[in-house]
Amino acid sequence: MILASSSSIKKFTQMGAWGDKTLIDYFKSHVKKDPERVCVIDPPNKEKLVGLPAERLTYRDLDRAADAVAEALVAEGIEKDDVVLVQLPNCWELAMLYQAVSRAGALISPLPVLWRESEMSYIAGLTKARVLITIKQFNNFDHMAQAKSLQKKHPHIEKVFSLEDIRALSLGQIKQTLDSVTVDPNDIFTICWTSGTEANPKGCPLSHNNWAGMAKVQDVAGMRSGDVMLTAGPLVNMASIGTVYIPWTILGGTLLLHHPFDPQVFMKQLMEEKPNYTLLVPALANMLVKHPNVDQFDLTSFRTITLGSAPPSLYTLQEFKRRWDIEIGNIWGQNEGTGIVSGIEDIPEMDCRVDHFPQWGKPGSIWSSSASKVVEVKILDDSGEELTEVGKVGELVYKGPGVIAEYYKNPTVTQRSFTKDGFFRTGDLFQIREGDCISFFERAKDIIIRGGYNISSQEVENYLLSHPKVQEAAVVGMPDEKLGERMCAYVVPVPGQTVTFDELVCLLNEKGVARYKHPERLEYLEQIPRNPVGKILKKQLRKDLLSRMQKDLA
Repeated sequence: MILASSSSIKKFTQMGAWGDKTLIDYFKSHVKKDPERVCVIDPPNKEKLVGLPAERLTYRDLDRAADAVAEALVAEGIEKDDVVLVQLPNCWELAMLYQAVSRAGALISPLPVLWRESEMSYIAGLTKARVLITIKQFNNFDHMAQAKSLQKKHPHIEKVFSLEDIRALSLGQIKQTLDSVTVDPNDIFTICWTSGTEANPKGCPLSHNNWAGMAKVQDVAGMRSGDVMLTAGPLVNMASIGTVYIPWTILGGTLLLHHPFDPQVFMKQLMEEKPNYTLLVPALANMLVKHPNVDQFDLTSFRTITLGSAPPSLYTLQEFKRRWDIEIGNIWGQNEGTGIVSGIEDIPEMDCRVDHFPQWGKPGSIWSSSASKVVEVKILDDSGEELTEVGKVGELVYKGPGVIAEYYKNPTVTQRSFTKDGFFRTGDLFQIREGDCISFFERAKDIIIRGGYNISSQEVENYLLSHPKVQEAAVVGMPDEKLGERMCAYVVPVPGQTVTFDELVCLLNEKGVARYKHPERLEYLEQIPRNPVGKILKKQLRKDLLSRMQKDLA
């Protein structure tokens, strides 16, 4: 499935951002060069998580497993451009499936293990996926029962494979039946899912060249060939795929897997495996430097770390530098294939790096990153005019080799997400700063980011409004030191009725809504504040929530 226009292919190829190698080719080159190198390392608590032993696979091992599974999928009838849904926690089998599904000519669509039937059913119906790969049970939830229920609703799901099934297929005989399967660098590699102002997730199809182009613009993040790269987040979206998995695929090295987050296991991996690079959320980095045993931590194996999903604190950057001589980069990005890195070479001043990003592509500006030659970002006002004056705030629009050509089967949203001259509307507000820099100002899209997961406020509000006792509802993020944000629901009950927090949680459970999308605080109002055209005044609610939280502490 090629979605990029011929003009985009020509443009980014001439720029050198796109090439003639697939991600399969990149991986195979490492297999040929260093087949016995340790390629991927399971979380040490894998047996506790999924009932299977933690393993360390070489490049030869993972390559063989990928070929065997790919052949098995083809034998099961998987054809070019079929969609394969995969809902697994971080493990070598998930890392392998990105290669295997692509080698079979299909598209992998990774889904968070936290998703429940509501989200899963929507994705299954939209993609008409023929295969679902899942886990039997995880965190006391019966994923296999959920999969069987999905099959009844969506008969096009012909096969459901468990993690154990995939392991068995990976040991199968290789019959060299993949020669007839052709994969182009501009074929779609993944369909990841993002939540924003839409009630339902939006599919973000990215090609091999999209992902490779994204990796190339991250050169200032400091990853090198042969590095041990740690992913501390779920291997299902831009945060972990784009900043760890794809650079590992292209550069080679060792992929060190972790998630769900476990502090003791995480520290054990840091001490024993000696990773050289990782992406962390600021809350986790803060936890490390404020840990009571921080003086016992040896993190000197890290050459560089990037922080993403929220602005980092200057204190954290200073402590990592003081304690371990580690420079931390700041990264902003989206599942749609956008990304800007504030690296050490481009923004050497630490107090600027926490909130300044290079305005790549600005005429006359010079940056170390190769991204400045292939990415262009601008800030527009409400009328669509470009802003250039320092201090002005507007929407960031982005053009580059990683950006999706369109949302998956969603032409309406696609049309309003791009400017007439082809820039992607990020929905995030940025401010123009001095020195050819910009800084994140505020999310224009109404989302809550809880522990790195984007939550659509509209989606949760729609569920709450379906309760017979709820007349009005609004949800906002509340600051949280560990997760960045948690969710608070403001509710106006139907006159004469009362609705409890437990009743709302029960409703969300009945609807099959993922647990991380459940509010964790409930406040009652007589009326939701709105502007003259009826839009909810979320800023006013967030201000009210902070006031209430401060009173709780008094």
